[in-house]
Amino acid sequence: MTFSSVFAIASLNRYYDQPIFQEMFQHLGFRIAHSLAAVNGPECFDVVIVGGGIVGAATARQLSINKSKLRMAIVEKEAELGLHQTGHNSGVIHAGIYYKPGSLKARLCVEGSALAYQYLEKKKLPYKRIGKLIVACDEIECNRLTELWDRSLQNKVPGVRLLETPEEIKAIEPNCVGLKAIWSPNTGIVDWAMVNRSYADDFRSNGGKVLTKFEVSKFRIDEKDEGKEHPLVITSLDGREIRARYVITAAGLQSDKVAKLTQGKKIPQIVPFRGEYLVLKKERSDLVRTNIYPVPDPRFPFLGVHFTPRMDGSIWLGPNAVLAFAREGYRFSDLNPSDLFQTLMFVGFRRLAFKYASAGLDEFWRSLSVKSQLKQLQRFVPSIRLEDIDRTVKVAGIRAQALDEMGNLVDDFVFEVDQNSKRVLHVRNAPSPGATSSLAIAKVVAERAEQEFVLS
Repeated sequence: MTFSSVFAIASLNRYYDQPIFQEMFQHLGFRIAHSLAAVNGPECFDVVIVGGGIVGAATARQLSINKSKLRMAIVEKEAELGLHQTGHNSGVIHAGIYYKPGSLKARLCVEGSALAYQYLEKKKLPYKRIGKLIVACDEIECNRLTELWDRSLQNKVPGVRLLETPEEIKAIEPNCVGLKAIWSPNTGIVDWAMVNRSYADDFRSNGGKVLTKFEVSKFRIDEKDEGKEHPLVITSLDGREIRARYVITAAGLQSDKVAKLTQGKKIPQIVPFRGEYLVLKKERSDLVRTNIYPVPDPRFPFLGVHFTPRMDGSIWLGPNAVLAFAREGYRFSDLNPSDLFQTLMFVGFRRLAFKYASAGLDEFWRSLSVKSQLKQLQRFVPSIRLEDIDRTVKVAGIRAQALDEMGNLVDDFVFEVDQNSKRVLHVRNAPSPGATSSLAIAKVVAERAEQEFVLS
């Protein structure tokens, strides 16, 4: 390779981070990274974050603030950040009512909600603090609501009130019926995909690099360079390589698969559940003005249907919870045989399916029958009718549900350090409210990384 060729490639590489140039170069078939690797070897980083969803981006941002002198990168398998759980969630800023007192999940939700509002204000990003009603429709639910009220007080959720009459409920939401409710004025809505992009922009501004279309297929320690600065080699599915001192993974729906690349523990395993929402017609979007949620039934693993206003003015109705036949299967017809086989062969899923067989069939029926889902919604808003639903629109998200071998839902955060290299920290489970908690989670992960690694 001539000197002029090397100089030209090096010049082009200055612009390779920019999305418009990435698309142009990839479209023309240029493999600039490969060419540079042939000259200088793989690009080296102090810390690489695998996964560009909201937890990965928030963690990268936090580390770039804490350790500004380190060279860092986010690698993401998709062409954009936050395309999966982050880009397909309900958009709610949760207050922290539901979660077990004393759990990391409860603490990080309350803390993360406060940090999220501060961040949105500072960055002047649009959001709405529209509140949430958790509504009890019968005496059994009223008893559960009392327990939930005690939980919200233990979790120190700001501003919550117990509404003890139907009239108090209607004063907040005129079309809603119920016997009692918890009112959470601090619950809000936002576009979490937009927030994800903002975190990544902060990371770039702090000197970080974002590599998209980089699907990690292998980690290995270069034994020749084990005692040197960047012994960890990260290989993409298309053969590209980068090097790192340390790695943090936050791979969401693929978190268990990525952990297995470093011989991580088999448990917890991710089982994908699709949550399908109906959407109100635009002309009926004034039917509700706040989030309306059910009181959770402890006999079942999922929350149940609710009313969720969105930043674009639409109202989502749902979701149900059905097994997805692909980890990224947003439609009933999406099938990944490998994903499905892995789920069906997992003893934890089979035990869960057996335990909740009746509830699972009900959820599946509601996936097929709009009328069945409508009946659940009418418990809270009786005035909603079949003709109010836009039958041309159906949206869905995938929940990365972590399960243990006994079929129990892993409900709190799980972190794991690779015991072979001691250089990889896996975020194995960051469940809902992961987006709300993202800035708080990022602090915990950054602190854990600083404890486990020599970040200097």
